[in-house]
Amino acid sequence: MKSIQWASDLAVVALRYSARPAVVDKHDTTSYATLFAKAAGVGQAVMKAGVRPGDAVAILLRNSADAVAATFGVMMSGAVEVPLNPALGTAERIHCLAVSGARVVITSAGLAGDLIDGDRIVLDIADIADAPLDPRAFPAVAGDAPSRVVFTSGTTGLPKGAVHSQHGRWTANILLQANLPFRPDAGSCVLLMTPYSHGSSLMTHAYLSSGASVILLDGVDTPTVLGILARGECDAMFAPPTVLAKIVAAAGEQRFTSLRTIYCGTAVLKPTLYARARVIFGPVVRVTYGKSEVFNPITVLEAEETEAWYGAGGDDACVGWPAPGVEIAIRGEDGAPVAAGHTGEVAIRAQHLMMGYRTANGFTPLAADDYHDTGDLGYFDPQGRLHLTGRTADVIKSGGYKVTPEEVERALAPALQPSEVAVVGIPSDYWGEVILAAVERPAPGWEARLAPALQAMTDYKRPRLMIALDELPRNGIGKILRGAIRTDVLSRFRLTEGPRPRLEKRD
Repeated sequence: MKSIQWASDLAVVALRYSARPAVVDKHDTTSYATLFAKAAGVGQAVMKAGVRPGDAVAILLRNSADAVAATFGVMMSGAVEVPLNPALGTAERIHCLAVSGARVVITSAGLAGDLIDGDRIVLDIADIADAPLDPRAFPAVAGDAPSRVVFTSGTTGLPKGAVHSQHGRWTANILLQANLPFRPDAGSCVLLMTPYSHGSSLMTHAYLSSGASVILLDGVDTPTVLGILARGECDAMFAPPTVLAKIVAAAGEQRFTSLRTIYCGTAVLKPTLYARARVIFGPVVRVTYGKSEVFNPITVLEAEETEAWYGAGGDDACVGWPAPGVEIAIRGEDGAPVAAGHTGEVAIRAQHLMMGYRTANGFTPLAADDYHDTGDLGYFDPQGRLHLTGRTADVIKSGGYKVTPEEVERALAPALQPSEVAVVGIPSDYWGEVILAAVERPAPGWEARLAPALQAMTDYKRPRLMIALDELPRNGIGKILRGAIRTDVLSRFRLTEGPRPRLEKRD
């Protein structure tokens, strides 16, 4: 496999688009020339700190032009980038650093406190000077060498580090560019606000490779977002369902026509949310399927296809057709492939699939040409589109039946708008598990509004417990933590067993 020289590729981008705006953050607008001068400075600082190709370097920065420059700088040095979400707690940060083996951390003064120890080198991004981007000053790296460690969301335990190769990262960027609905150019700008440690970094790389610009916000500041949309400062926006729901709620009666595309992924897009978003933005939502273990794209459902699916009354998560270079298999509990239309676990093989996992027990490689078992449940429809129906870890076994939380949530969601609902199983001697629906800040009378939906449901899928919560627990990238809901409920209530279970407050 040929080696990769990131500095050569990035130097072309820096020279070609030198004076254009590259990244807009809360501080300023940064040009391509300035961005890559900072990136070259980061690369030089990392190498001066003793980092060699293959060594791990962690980046802990809030969304900003500095975060973008740090990523490119580490790439040019040949080091293994370990992006850390600033939303992680101290224990998770320390866990991720230990698992990755990173002894050098690029961060800022406000975030560095719990990372300083006797062996770790902490580089403050503010102290790193710009440098000329001379490709001769940076190494080439083997294509099969590690390039990036992306930590899983940790919804079912401690985060695992998905290790990606240099070749996989390079390939993923080319594939993502090729699968965008339009080629970004000097007049294109994408609005990003999810943590740069995850999907925003991939979209940034793809847009900057084409000479476009990126607005990079540090979180979902809805007044700022609505102002950007009202002024038409971007023609695309990356908004997974948790982000899209906040923007839709804040928009109210406003309408926006400047967006050509809303990129949506990382979680299930519910029909109720799509309908609300369509009223505000038009039929511009594009759905993809993403995993920490496989750089996007995995599957794609273009905006017109998304509109056709939801417009025809589609009531589950259709995420589209496999992207080039991606193979998807659906397997039953015995590991054998299932027929089209039948549900099983989704397994993926791709050119840009991870090399394996890093955990506290070390590195476990994925065998060559092996599939990755995602833990997601899904099926292929007759048109060859993938539909996601839930997670194997979340399946509720109640009264001898298996129920996925997502199918219950879809049945309840229309009556609860705009409140979010999450369904979990509560352990029960009588039922095995009792289905509980937790509703976030519901409006008065919500239980009465749910009655028709509950009556229409199949009996064994019907929630037997319901509770209102001020806030549903979420992780740093906005995914609902079902396990945390279960733990919270059981810490405050005890279950009264029997055919009509109840929750009683603990003393």
